[in-house]
Amino acid sequence: MEFHKQLLFKLDLEEIIKGCYEGNRKHQEELYNMFASKMFGVCLTYTKDRALAQDILHDGFFKVFKKFDKYNDDWSLNAWIRRIIVNTAIDHFRKTNRMTNVDFQESVYLAGSFDETSEISKSSDLSDLINMLPNGAKTIFNLYTVEGYKHKEIADMLNISIGTSKSQLSKAKSVLRNLVNKYYVR
Repeated sequence: MEFHKQLLFKLDLEEIIKGCYEGNRKHQEELYNMFASKMFGVCLTYTKDRALAQDILHDGFFKVFKKFDKYNDDWSLNAWIRRIIVNTAIDHFRKTNRMTNVDFQESVYLAGSFDETSEISKSSDLSDLINMLPNGAKTIFNLYTVEGYKHKEIADMLNISIGTSKSQLSKAKSVLRNLVNKYYVR
């Protein structure tokens, strides 16, 4: 029975992909419904603002449908869509943020004197701690540790120096390590 469901899903996905190649709105909507919640989670790793994450998601899917003729079925559809969503988030970051090497001070976070400290003790998810980082540090942390980009690639994407990328990642890791020790390790 399970194999039959997987086969049926695959056939449906193939039909959806074919429809997206043809620009069929119904199939585009199906594809969106299939991947939107997962990709919304990806968007939330790049911004704290849910409304902004929703905007990034919509912009990203607009690009997915616009560029669907470039999709090659040798690739994982999920990975291809994710790459476009991440690039959309990066584009948004570049437009709205100017990051310097002194984007944030670790001491403020380690002393527990930032606004969201009270939420940490209630949190059971590392992603909540990551979301508390400033956008620049969080973006670099996600690009490096989650997406697997190298510092050179991150620097090129964000129009920053390699040193800034490395520094922000180091600070983000240090803050996260100390926050985990402070709130989770007993």
